[in-house]
This record gives sequence, C-alpha cells and structure tokens, in this order.
Amino acid sequence: MKKIVRKLRILQCKIFLLLLVIVASVGLWHVWKPLPAGISVEGSLYSFDSSSVQFLFDHTYMTSEGVRQSDQEIFDAVFAMIVEAREFIVLDMFLFNDFLGTSTTSYRALSDELTEALIAKQQASPDMRIVFITDPVNGVYGGDPSAQIIALQDAGVQVIETDVRALRDSNPLYSGLWRTLLQWWGNSPTGGSLPHVMDVRRDDLTVLTYLRLLNFKANHRKVIVADDGQDSVQTLVTSANPHDGSSAHSNVALQVRESRAVEGIWSDVLRAEQAVVDFSGSDDYKFIDDLLGDQFHVPSESEADHSVNLQLVTEGKIKEALLADIDRSDVGDTIDMALFYISDRDIVTALADAARRGVQIRMILDPNKDAFGREKNGIPNRQVAYEFTAASENISVRWCNTQGEQCHSKLTIFRIGTERTMHIGSANLTRRNIGDYNLEMNVVMRSENDKALAITDADDFFTLLWANGDNKISTLDYEAYADDSVLRKYLYRIMEATGMSSF
Repeated sequence: MKKIVRKLRILQCKIFLLLLVIVASVGLWHVWKPLPAGISVEGSLYSFDSSSVQFLFDHTYMTSEGVRQSDQEIFDAVFAMIVEAREFIVLDMFLFNDFLGTSTTSYRALSDELTEALIAKQQASPDMRIVFITDPVNGVYGGDPSAQIIALQDAGVQVIETDVRALRDSNPLYSGLWRTLLQWWGNSPTGGSLPHVMDVRRDDLTVLTYLRLLNFKANHRKVIVADDGQDSVQTLVTSANPHDGSSAHSNVALQVRESRAVEGIWSDVLRAEQAVVDFSGSDDYKFIDDLLGDQFHVPSESEADHSVNLQLVTEGKIKEALLADIDRSDVGDTIDMALFYISDRDIVTALADAARRGVQIRMILDPNKDAFGREKNGIPNRQVAYEFTAASENISVRWCNTQGEQCHSKLTIFRIGTERTMHIGSANLTRRNIGDYNLEMNVVMRSENDKALAITDADDFFTLLWANGDNKISTLDYEAYADDSVLRKYLYRIMEATGMSSF
C-alpha cells in the first residue's frame, strides 16, 4: 500500500511539474510571439502646410477662487467632424462607456453624446460607412454589456471589438495560467458576486470577469478619420477617451486636414485600423479597399509644402521614434513633457543621460493619486520623478494640480537646434504601452524655425500649465508630491518589469 501511495505522489509531482512547464512555456511564448500583421508600424513621412494641422487641448484647472473649471476642445472637434462627414467615419476609441468608478461628481456624458451623434449620422445617411473599433473593456469582458455599443449596432453602425488575445501578453506570470487553464470558460452578465470594478452603481460582476481583467491588455488607441463632405479628409489623433468618467481629464490632440486624392496620415491610419479589424476576426470587412480607392495623385516637388512633416507611429515604433529624438538631443537643446504615466526604463535612462549631457528637460506629470473616485499611491510617476531630480539639476518636475480628474496628456516637445519636434497621441510612456503589448497610436510632427503653428500652440499650452498663467492654477511645485520611499521605488520596478500593474 505504501508503495502505491508513493508512486501516486511521484505521479502527482510529475504532473504538477509538467503543468508548470506548460504554463511557463505558454506564458513566455505569448510575450515574444510574432505580432499580427500591420501592428507596430512606422508610416511614411508626409509634407503639409502648417495651416492644415491644428493642436487641440482639454484643460481642467483651479481658479484663484478655488473653483474647478474645464476648457474643452477635443470632442467638440470630433462631433464637428461627424457632422461634416458624408461618405465615411472610422473611429477607434478605448474607453467608451458611462462608468464613473466610485465617483459621484457630475460629468459630461461623452459616451452618450458620441453614440447619439453617430446614430443620427447613420440614420440620416443609411448608405454611409461608419466603423467603430473598440476594446472589450467597455462590455467589461462580457460581464456587463455596453448599452452604447448595443445602440450603435442596432442603428447599423459596424462595431468591431478588438480581439486582444491576438496581442502579446505583458504579464506572463498570470497570462500563462490564463491561456492554459482559464480562458476556455465563458462569461455571463448575470449571477455575479464581486463588486463592479468600474462603477459602484452597477450590478455585481462574475469571478470570470475579474480573471479576464487581470490580463492587463488593451486596444488603447484614440483616433477618428472622416471625409469632410468635399475633397478632403480629417484625422484626429488624441489622448482623450469618449468616457464619462474621463470627461474632466486634461488631454491633447492633433487634427490634420488633407486631400483625399493624396496618400497621407489618413491613409496610414486606415491601414493600421484595417489590421486591427483583420486580426479581430472580421476578415470579410475590408473597408480600407473602398475608402482608399485605386490610385493616388503623387504631388510633384513644386507642389509639396515642406514647412511641416508628419509621420504616424504605432506600438513599439512610438518608443523607437522617441528614443531616437532623445538620444540626438545635446547641450543647449530642450525637452518639454506633459504625461499621465512615465515608467519605461529605457525612456527613463535616456532622459537622465540627456540631462547629464546638458539638455534642459521640464516635466509636467500627473501625481497618480486619482482614479475615478479611488485614491492611488503615486506609483509610478512619483518614483520616477524622484529618480530624475536625483539624476541631474537639468530636469525640473511640476505636478498637475488635480482635484479628482487626471492629467491624461501624452505630449513631448523637442527643440533640437533649429528643429521643433512634437510627439502626441494615445501612448503612455510605460512598458505595456510602448513595448508592443497594447495597441497605441501617435503622430510625430517636425518643422524648422518655428514654422509649425501646431507646435507653437502646444508650446503655449505647456507654458500656460508650467507657469499657472491666466490665473489658472494648473500645476504645483515638485515638493507637493515628492516621494523618496524605498519600498515604493522597488514596488514600481517590480510592477514595471513583470507587467503585474495597471500602468
């Protein structure tokens, strides 16, 4: 009998070890597996007249009387694009819901506004092509179907939920287990026993919803492309979400108007979005072929305006482009950054090295204390900011003066010699966002001798925040949220390295 028990225990150990090897192998494979076709791309460099590119922003601040105010431009521009469109609208938006977390503050109902605008356009023009690409977070991974998405589908809008399983996994310690043993179980919008993670007003969620959520992966893009009813196309790339709980956040955007007869940012964006549609199981929906047409006019050298150059970058190419500009900066150059998250170790190291070379760097960072009514512990920005201030006196940090909302911008402005460069879009500077895990989309804009009005406007916006101009109390001194905790420093490093984090 003892021999049988011993053999069973040995067998159990072998089975456990085999299972452990399988889980680890699956986890590692999905960290390094090939990306879907059309992901992590660097678009062509396109030339523009400066007047065809516009910088937009949403800015929430405190008045000198202690009242919170918001100036908003981004989604007003989005709604104007929808009104003008006559042939097509293609959107890719990450957060698109009315969830408010634990907050009871009154917010702008952006998700319903966008839903109503798209439905009205589809009903007024039934033959018009409207494509809405989004992330499964909006239906809470099957645990709470989105009323907005259902309404769009009922109105005839083509809604495509990104199949994030096709993407790489940023946290193999969990995702290996998920892919091996847990993903095969379905989910249900009823019968939950756990509190709703995104809105305390909603019904409870299932355990399976939480298990899906722990994969920490997303289509994090925020972009819209639409014709203007004439011969041009407009593209708006932004850091802003059509999400009620995010409607008071500070954000930035770049809007570009260009000829539909010429290849440009708009055509590169559509190709990048078609790639998402393709790997999400909608192979039969080839909107790109119809919208781009068969031929483009190629401008001659005399027709091209070289005052401003724009280039689309997605996913890991965002990091490559940013590192290239940081690495070529030198003494006398400047870098200004307004960021929601910065934690990627390559970016942090490159910026510290640039400061030691004599580059003057100013950072406006979110203090990472507010998350839809919940209080956060400041990781990772406070730990990275402490590292920067210790690295060089050429790095200066100020904190956004947030009062429940977030400083959600993703903006970097370079002055390198006579060249001005701006990086703007959806990507936080974290391993997950710029390491070929999430889907992200940025635009890089370049010009010589301050010819780009959009970069000048972005400069003015940054200066307004930095100096608390116009009696708008936008930022606070570094000491307001300085944090030299060794424990939180190593916690940030572990979270960044393993992917077991929300940033």
